[in-house]
Amino acid sequence: MTENAWTHWPSREALGRAGTSRPRRLIAWAVRLLVLGLLLWGAFHQKHVGIAGALAGAAGVALAGVVSWAFFRTTYEHRLIPSLALLSVLLGLALLAQATGFREPALVIWCGCGVAALERLPLAAALPVTSLALASYSAFNKDVWLTTAATAAGMALAGYVLRLDAEARGQAQRLLAQERAARAAEAESAALAERARIAREIHDVLAHSLSAQLVHLEAARLLIERDADREQILERVVAARGMARDGLAETRQALSALRGDLSPLEDFLTELVSATDGAEVTVTGERRLLSAEASQAVRRVAQEAMTNVRKHAHGSKVRVRLDYTEREVTLNVRDWGGRPGEFSGSGGGYGLLGMRERAELLGGSLDAGPDEEGFVVTLKVPV
Repeated sequence: MTENAWTHWPSREALGRAGTSRPRRLIAWAVRLLVLGLLLWGAFHQKHVGIAGALAGAAGVALAGVVSWAFFRTTYEHRLIPSLALLSVLLGLALLAQATGFREPALVIWCGCGVAALERLPLAAALPVTSLALASYSAFNKDVWLTTAATAAGMALAGYVLRLDAEARGQAQRLLAQERAARAAEAESAALAERARIAREIHDVLAHSLSAQLVHLEAARLLIERDADREQILERVVAARGMARDGLAETRQALSALRGDLSPLEDFLTELVSATDGAEVTVTGERRLLSAEASQAVRRVAQEAMTNVRKHAHGSKVRVRLDYTEREVTLNVRDWGGRPGEFSGSGGGYGLLGMRERAELLGGSLDAGPDEEGFVVTLKVPV
């Protein structure tokens, strides 16, 4: 046995009453009442003891009860010296009771001290105390030696079994506390992740929509200051209104995603490309139910890719392909044959950069760039 095993205290969870079932508590109180009854019976049943002696015996029983309660408190607080001092008082009371003719209370106290020391003290301190208490019991017990030895051994075994039982209960309490802490941390982490997801959705929708509206409105303001043609100004205002309408639709879609009532991904892609001439959608593989974040990532990348097509490649042909595989879903948006649009030279690709970051957060990837015929955006998200 290691040095730590000899010197360490039973845990406070083991020495306390937390986690103790109701039947166990009832049994513990029954044992206490039995011990108290034995002590009182030993103090009053002897005929040679007068009223004064009986009162003295009752006072001794009360004192033993108070000292025992104090011993339970000091052991719970892991205070070794006070605990040993209180046990010494109990052993002294037992010796005094034996000397004054109260043999049964003395025997009960010695047995109780032996069991309690093994249950609640470090083994290095418990073994000497238990040995002294049970040796005193054996020395003054009048039964045959075999019965006395068996009783002493049984008391020592009972004390050690109670110690192991208390340690097991304490370990269960600690594991339960750790599990509760882990669940609380997991719930907090999930809440933070959900907040981050909501913030990302709001940013993706509002930042894109509002920035585009600001561009058109600022252009309209400049045109007004220059006394430009009414049609040019109206064109910018209409474009800003369209951006606001699209932003509102995307906001509603984001709220639907947060509530978990999104339309099927295939229907969304079909509706997305329906406003673009020469665009088609192809879906391959066994369709799978995606998480809300994965589904939103596919939708956002498809929207961004189609927006870039309208801005930078007017009149191009677009092919949107959605492939389901066992481990991932792949979105491929390819356009070719278009002509440069009004905004073909503007912007720094911040939309696709944000989509790439979103894909990487999900453990996926996003590639965007020109090929032999046009421009290709490829998103891969784990299923």
